[in-house]
Parts: sequence; structure tokens; C-alpha cells
Amino acid sequence: MESCREFLGELSTRVDNIPLFTSDELPHYKTILGEIYSTEVPVEKTGRRGRPQNPQKVINPELDYATVHKTRENGKVIKVERRIVFGNEERIEEKIAKGPGKKINTSYIERFNGTARQNDSHLRRQSQTFAKEKLHFKARLAIMILFHNCIREHGTLSKNPDKTRTPRTPALVAGLIEKNWNFERAYKKPLII
Repeated sequence: MESCREFLGELSTRVDNIPLFTSDELPHYKTILGEIYSTEVPVEKTGRRGRPQNPQKVINPELDYATVHKTRENGKVIKVERRIVFGNEERIEEKIAKGPGKKINTSYIERFNGTARQNDSHLRRQSQTFAKEKLHFKARLAIMILFHNCIREHGTLSKNPDKTRTPRTPALVAGLIEKNWNFERAYKKPLII
């Protein structure tokens, strides 16, 4: 819960508008998004004796959050349902149409998690390695994220409509950098993550 609060709290300070949030059904996300994107509205006084009512939390109507629910049978996924937790279905569909995906999913973060586990043995499941110091672990993770987003060319992003290839990174496609970096360039101009 605290990691979720820290992550989403920092993310909310870095974006100008409220993005579309999608996740699995871990209940922490709903709780923390409700904390971050809500305001307290005082309850009108009734004039009666006794303790006044606590203010009510009102979720920002612009918050869009959907989950992916997987039904499993014998360890295999047999059904995938998409559920809207907060927000408006039409607005969520508009946001999905503007992005690279075609539906509510968690495939991008799952792919990144797989890449992260592949590139850093400290993130692998059932591994005999472990991170001894949090500072070094965070530094190693930052280098891996920098490499993934700004240096490593991605095959699917590099394809052109005329079947030629132009090497592109996610940061280049997102307009965060003007040309692909290499490690020498990355050290001269660090990316704040």
C-alpha cells in the first residue's frame, strides 16, 4: 500500500492532466487513486445537537480507471473481462483510441516488467541474487529504464509504412528526446525519471 501511495503520488505531480489508469485488480490502486484524486466536501450543518458529520470525499469526475479481471481454470486464463472502476466509458474509449493500444489492458507494463526481470537478476523470481542496498538497486534500475526508453531501439517502433526501418526508442516516439541517445550522450544530459 505504501509503495502504491508513493508511486501514484509522485506520478500525479508529474502529469498535467489525469491520464487513463489501467491495472490488475489489486485493491490498493483503487484506494490510493481515490485518495489522490478526491476532494473533501463539508457536510451542511443540521442545527441539531451532537457531533457534526465528517466531510465527504468526492472523487474527481475526470478520473478514469479501469481494471482487467482474469478468470483462471486449472492455472490457465479462460476469460478476460475489462471493468470500469472510475470514469466515463466514452471518455475512456477516446483515451484508448489516442494511445497505441486498442483496448483496456496491462500488456505494456507486463512487457516492461518482463524486460526488467530479464535485464536485472535482482528482479527475477526465484533467484539467488538479492539487492543489498536500496540506493544501488535504485541506481541500477534507473540505468536500465534509461537504456530501455532512450538508447535501445525497439523493433515495432522502428517499422515504417513503406517497410523500411528507422531506429526509434520509446522516448523518441513520445517526443521526449529529439534523437536516440547513446550512453555517452546519456551521461552528458541525464533524463530525470
